[in-house]
Amino acid sequence: MTEGGKDLPKRTGVGRSGSKEAEEAAEEPKSEFLPPRPISLRTLGDYLDLSPATISLVLNNAPGVRSIPQETRDRVIAAAKKFEYRPSFFARSLRRRQSFTVGVLVPELHDGYSVLVMTGIEEVLIEEGYFYLTASHRRKADLIEEYPGLLMDRSVEGFVAIDTALQHSLPLPVVAVAGHKPLPGVTRIVLDHRRAAELTLRHLYQLGHRQIAFMRGQPFSSDSDERWKGLVGMAKELGLDVAPELVVQLEENISSPELGLPVAAKLLAQKRPFTALVSYNDLAAIGAMRAFKDHGLRVPEDVSVVGFDDIQWAAYHTPSLTTIRQPLNSMGNTAARLLLQRIRGSRDVPDEVPIVPELVVRESTMPPNPRRNRKRK
Repeated sequence: MTEGGKDLPKRTGVGRSGSKEAEEAAEEPKSEFLPPRPISLRTLGDYLDLSPATISLVLNNAPGVRSIPQETRDRVIAAAKKFEYRPSFFARSLRRRQSFTVGVLVPELHDGYSVLVMTGIEEVLIEEGYFYLTASHRRKADLIEEYPGLLMDRSVEGFVAIDTALQHSLPLPVVAVAGHKPLPGVTRIVLDHRRAAELTLRHLYQLGHRQIAFMRGQPFSSDSDERWKGLVGMAKELGLDVAPELVVQLEENISSPELGLPVAAKLLAQKRPFTALVSYNDLAAIGAMRAFKDHGLRVPEDVSVVGFDDIQWAAYHTPSLTTIRQPLNSMGNTAARLLLQRIRGSRDVPDEVPIVPELVVRESTMPPNPRRNRKRK
């Protein structure tokens, strides 16, 4: 065996003769031994004068490792570190029939909602020794259909689908965050939108608002219909009028506050008075507040605004945003834990996990000002 033109010493069996000299030699690997790069398990065995099976037990922390003396285990770990040896992932996967990898389907990689959910997923997967592959489908139906197959080709063991409109079951375990369509084999993590609507409208009602404008979510968003049904139902209970002129529809597929600018301008163009706006999400709410400012209106003195999600920007905007908090990080944690339970064969995983929302009151809401004078540009 050679490396760089130099002959490597052959294995001599030192340490097996029983002599004192041999025992001393076995304690330290021969310094002139130069294993090839990348080093294999067998070559590492030659270097340490140990069987590959023994080394594998130590490096994989296998059940039988306790039968191996601690001194030997320390030698193995030190040598593996010295020569940067890493066990073959594919060999280990084949042996255990596991890839320790899951797929995450997400509309966008940079919007606040998805980022917070993925952070929660990542925390659990790191803790459990799992890796994940992410596919951003931009809400395109063909990509939503195609990407699961591509990820399965890469041996993922299951999926977390974030705000992704799955149309059918998949051959692997799936946990859907904001998944409202019941599908066999899919565990859905869903917010209680009726409770969210109650928190939102009771807050505004108790402040004295009766003329309330509403911003509906995009048709492709998983939560749009459920959130709107909750708001309409609660408005009816409170005796609030949902005037068609005060309802605007989000259409754009963008993940920035720009989302709320055109619909807020459209709402103002109706010239029908309103004292509060219920936004579909925080990004659109922040954009709407900018549009109100551009039209000479102050938040909350002229218009109160309530968002939804409680993304990181909500607390630091000026004014800070009153919003419905979805525990997005916790939802990601829950999704990852449930998926791993299903991958490991648990039969106790529910089909649906309800999530309770919370109202976070900040600076963007106050009682309506009866004397306000709307200045329009």
